[in-house]
Amino acid sequence: MIVDDSATMLMSLRSSLEMSGFKVEAANDGVQAMGKLQGGYKPDLIITDINMPNMGGLELIGKARALPGMRFTPILALTTESQQSKRDEAKKNGATGWLVKPIGPADLLKVIKQVLPGA
Repeated sequence: MIVDDSATMLMSLRSSLEMSGFKVEAANDGVQAMGKLQGGYKPDLIITDINMPNMGGLELIGKARALPGMRFTPILALTTESQQSKRDEAKKNGATGWLVKPIGPADLLKVIKQVLPGA
């Protein structure tokens, strides 16, 4: 699942992931993502932006971690933010990793393979 309020970013991520054989579910913000998760959608991986309207990525990470069955799902923060304090907060909320935009498709896939063995 990819979560970003930028239509361009969603399109770019979806394209890169689908070309690599992944099935992609997208959400425009944390509220929409939580709706899908609470509705029973169980992604193998969540990639979320941090700065979004309605519900940002840090809050989404914490709320997603609290859902049954989401404790061990890898969650990657993909953002323009690079401050250590934001990284620490994301980690405290349960983020598996932190990626700084822009990230090329090859680098993104390399990280995905690290957090999703067999991907």
